[in-house]
Amino acid sequence: MIELLTANTPNGKKISIMLEEISFKYKVTKININKKEQFKPEFVKLSPFSKTPVIIDHDNNKSLFESGAILIYLGEKSGKFYDKNERTTINQWLMGQMGYVGPMLGQHHQFHHYNPGKSEFGENRYFKISERIYSELNERLSKSNFLAGKNYTIADIATFPWIARHEWHDIGLKKYSHLSRWYNQISKRKAVIKGYDLLKKGEEIPKV
Repeated sequence: MIELLTANTPNGKKISIMLEEISFKYKVTKININKKEQFKPEFVKLSPFSKTPVIIDHDNNKSLFESGAILIYLGEKSGKFYDKNERTTINQWLMGQMGYVGPMLGQHHQFHHYNPGKSEFGENRYFKISERIYSELNERLSKSNFLAGKNYTIADIATFPWIARHEWHDIGLKKYSHLSRWYNQISKRKAVIKGYDLLKKGEEIPKV
């Protein structure tokens, strides 16, 4: 069984969606980041940077931190959504999400959603970067059904929960037809619907 230790964040949702997609038995242990539980010594032993999510694979007593590494591990273990013949391309789009899409949209959340009016520079900077991310993803998806090619992969699973916060971004997902098509297509997957509701409180995927 997989134990998922996480807050209800896009990075946590990546893993619950993946676990639903591959039909692995799992349980969620909530880490309350508002109460700074991620800094407790027992959690830091599992996650040296004090970040969620973490998984513990109780089948082999192995723990992993960093959502991208977890997705790769689960992809390899299940043999799903991480095809050996496509891994070079999948890895590029996965690393793009980990190093660029997630961190930049996360900064946009901080300035635009959580702390509006505190830094005009920060708000403008990350709004423009987020607009560019939407445009770049839209361009890619104008040429490809999914991010890494014709098949749905862990690169899509990693990126989807961040675009699912599009209402926070105020960029207008509807303006990006190819990105909207991709988003709507993934939103209809049963495993995505179930995994998005990470804490099982009836949370629904935002519509375009």
